Amino acid sequence: MWQNAWPALVLLALMVGIAWALKWARGRMPGLAGLPGVPGQQGPALRLLASQALGPQQRVVTLQVGQGEDAVCLVLGVAPGSITALHHMPLPEGAAAAPAAPAGFAARLAQQLVNKGPGDAPR
Repeated sequence: MWQNAWPALVLLALMVGIAWALKWARGRMPGLAGLPGVPGQQGPALRLLASQALGPQQRVVTLQVGQGEDAVCLVLGVAPGSITALHHMPLPEGAAAAPAAPAGFAARLAQQLVNKGPGDAPR
């Protein structure tokens, strides 16, 4: 019975060893620093300014890319198979200071719970 299991166990040990070696090399080699998921890798600062649904799967999204004087405002069309740049412009003065609106159900629920006073009970 064990003579049939040895090749599978050796193959499993070899695969685990290769995975560990790749993870170790990814953290050690500076040439691999551009890979996603590498600690310390920083891209441009992105912030969602606005999002508007156009259909069930299409959106227009406004993003702030960069910070300070280098900040640019991008208007993107987002569909299931593509992202298209519709317009780009320097960031408006008021947009840098305004916080982004909460996105998603969990953020909106948390915002509503914070805004409720002690006397506001569900009916």
